[in-house]
Amino acid sequence: MKPTVARIVHYKSYGTPNGEFTPEHRAAIITRVGDDDDTVDLCVINPTGLFFNQNVNKGEREGQWHWPEREDS
Repeated sequence: MKPTVARIVHYKSYGTPNGEFTPEHRAAIITRVGDDDDTVDLCVINPTGLFFNQNVNKGEREGQWHWPEREDS
């Protein structure tokens, strides 16, 4: 799938260094697509507010974005 502005993706948060908060998936909206389709700018939606992150790479690790998993009914 090709990322485009306004698509919703998952962003995996980093969590905290001492483990008080573990990495979690957050909803995010693509605000810009980079020169390649693997790097985007995001508006990440957190329970306490919005977080803007630039040049986020595609992947499954902390600090990366990926397409939401598909749920079959």
